[in-house]
Amino acid sequence: MQSKFFRSSVPLILAVSLCAALSAPVRAEPLGPAFAKSVAVAAEQDETLASFYAARSFAPMWTGPADTARLTALMEALDAAGAHGLPTARYNVAALRAAADSARSQGDLGRLDVALSAAFLAYGRDLSSGALEPSRVDKGILRQIVRPDPWLMLAAMEFAQDPADYLNRLAPKSPAYAKLMAEKAALEARAARGAWGGPIPARTLAEGDSGPAVIALRNRLIELGYLPQTALSTYDGTMMRAVQKFQREQGLNADGAAGETTIALLNAAPSARLASVIVALERLRWMGNTPLGSRHIWVNQPDFTAKIIDDGAVTFRTRVVIGKNVPDQRSPEFSDEMEYMAINPSWGVPRSIIVKEYLPLLQANPNAVAHLQVIDGNGRVVPRGAVNFASYSGKTFPFGLRQPPSDGNALGIVKFMFPNENNIYLHDTPSKNLFDNEVRAYSHGCIRVGDPLDLAYALLARQTDDPKGVFQAARDTGKETNIQLEQKIPVHLVYFTAFPDAGGEVRYRADVYGRDAALFDALVEAGLELPAKSG
Repeated sequence: MQSKFFRSSVPLILAVSLCAALSAPVRAEPLGPAFAKSVAVAAEQDETLASFYAARSFAPMWTGPADTARLTALMEALDAAGAHGLPTARYNVAALRAAADSARSQGDLGRLDVALSAAFLAYGRDLSSGALEPSRVDKGILRQIVRPDPWLMLAAMEFAQDPADYLNRLAPKSPAYAKLMAEKAALEARAARGAWGGPIPARTLAEGDSGPAVIALRNRLIELGYLPQTALSTYDGTMMRAVQKFQREQGLNADGAAGETTIALLNAAPSARLASVIVALERLRWMGNTPLGSRHIWVNQPDFTAKIIDDGAVTFRTRVVIGKNVPDQRSPEFSDEMEYMAINPSWGVPRSIIVKEYLPLLQANPNAVAHLQVIDGNGRVVPRGAVNFASYSGKTFPFGLRQPPSDGNALGIVKFMFPNENNIYLHDTPSKNLFDNEVRAYSHGCIRVGDPLDLAYALLARQTDDPKGVFQAARDTGKETNIQLEQKIPVHLVYFTAFPDAGGEVRYRADVYGRDAALFDALVEAGLELPAKSG
């Protein structure tokens, strides 16, 4: 015989919104063996759920008369999951509502309870540490994801005095996350009204130009807030200054001329910006709530910059060159700790460069690349005349190549070491001209620093009153010399095409490696629901 609770209270609690609190306390008859059996069967395919329910004697987590606040908080969170850019389809909210509406027995209610727990675990995991496994989307994303313990999540939710607060605290706490969520809401509202307008029909525009393309440029600058309402039809000084402001905020050379890169960014639709923001939220979730470090180094690859952040404020900034946009040379994403800097570094040529670039040259001419030493497995220099380069292949070549310290060394005067299995670090370079380019992707994967001496001084200033003197003393030896950092400094190699600046305004960069496009597609495949209308 169905209890009164099953006939009336379940739909009242769970149907329609599945999150509205009851207007009066619900009295339910004790749940019997049928409920426990259905829970045990429903949970048996999931070790965590099976052990959790068994430990609590198969009592309800969500559907009991005392669970209203917990259930309300969960369903409100699931309904709002889209605001975080999460793949809402994976939480099966519609199926949960349908199951609640049709629940007519203790068995139905038990199965529903387990389904709600599964949805909670999926949501909590995604919100706290990301919905994707990044390395499966792009092998260059090497970030170590710290996933929450599902059993502990269930226990914490069960005993939370304020379930809604507990769910809110699963999201990253960084101010950047909140600002990106606000930007997402604003872009969705703007995208619902359509695109900014048609694309600017020109490859380049400059001061003195006129015609339809200039009018389209004017309208776009007005739409984006860089120009007030105006009837300008000629690319004059006012329009040039507006373009310069846009360029500065996009990390471009602010020459005031609308070149190809400038026009491409101006033509980006609201939906393109929205995709960047959604992926940026996911990237922040991967980094979780782990502190970045009161002092840390932040290298944002699409921005081509490295910064020292002290207590949330940028205290040093320099341009950087990142890996070339070809397979095996793109700079990876990961975090580590800088331990020391090497002054007058020697360059141990990576194996991949040896076999792909230098071995063919040596096979054609044993005296090629004379600036490099041939070394054996013990680091000893081997005379070139003793090596028959033509007798080896890339797989069998037993030697290494090394460039000793010199003014022309590929690593320049200093390299900044955070030892890692990827052999990636920050370093100086003799190729200073590359830092003048807008798109600075030329290296084999390491990060070349535009102002390496100033970076070294800034790092040493925390441990000596004379950072320049300490550095120069090591430099004057002419030998490779390591200077240990008294406190290791976290280094974060990241990839954000959308990020808030110091004033809280979200800025955008080009997706130089195409990683964000791949991640966005993966989120859509996982169940990200897009606005019905987008520009």
